[in-house]
Amino acid sequence: MRVAVAEDSGIFRQALVTLLTTVGIEVVVSAGSGDELVARVADDPPDVAILDLHMPPTFTDEGVVAARRLLERHPGTGVLVLSAYNETPPAMELFRDQPRGVGYLLKDHVTDVENLRSALERVMRGEVVIDPDVVSRLVEARHREHELARLSEREREVLALMAEGHSNAGIGRRLHLSARTVEAHVRAIFTKLKIASSGGPRGPQDSNKRVLAVLTWLRAVEAR
Repeated sequence: MRVAVAEDSGIFRQALVTLLTTVGIEVVVSAGSGDELVARVADDPPDVAILDLHMPPTFTDEGVVAARRLLERHPGTGVLVLSAYNETPPAMELFRDQPRGVGYLLKDHVTDVENLRSALERVMRGEVVIDPDVVSRLVEARHREHELARLSEREREVLALMAEGHSNAGIGRRLHLSARTVEAHVRAIFTKLKIASSGGPRGPQDSNKRVLAVLTWLRAVEAR
């Protein structure tokens, strides 16, 4: 198996190259950026390219961008993107358009050389590899989106203002609603998000309910 590696951290890149070579995998390119890797494999593409998600110049999604360029120019090359963090949006971007031969793993899970070798072999065969932790997060995100789908558009507006820290009075002023109407929306939000009593027959304090509702909103937004 011929592999190309793009990783801006020289220490991690060398460790990865050493790990691969110790199990008989040939590293044909070792680059410090996605652009460099794409340029160096133009005439002789590898079987698989391993790319860090965050690389120069912006350290945002360069790995996914380079991966998609490789897939367009060299359809027979597999790509495996690595990330130090569980970041759902880049993963979703990598797997759009009926993907084949792509993978997304967390760096914590590539220190096991057998797991890494298995992932490389699978993407080389055209399979799709997704880190189990990423899958869990995608499932959780879908569940949170389903929870928020229960809310009306106005209730979402109220919840968004709650997340910004506004009181019922502040929400009423911004949305031009009466205090009674805001209170009704807040009660509906609690009911639809199933924020129920956890501390006795009288239920949690209103402020605690607001925190739970806001957390549901923030987690769903963060996971998109």
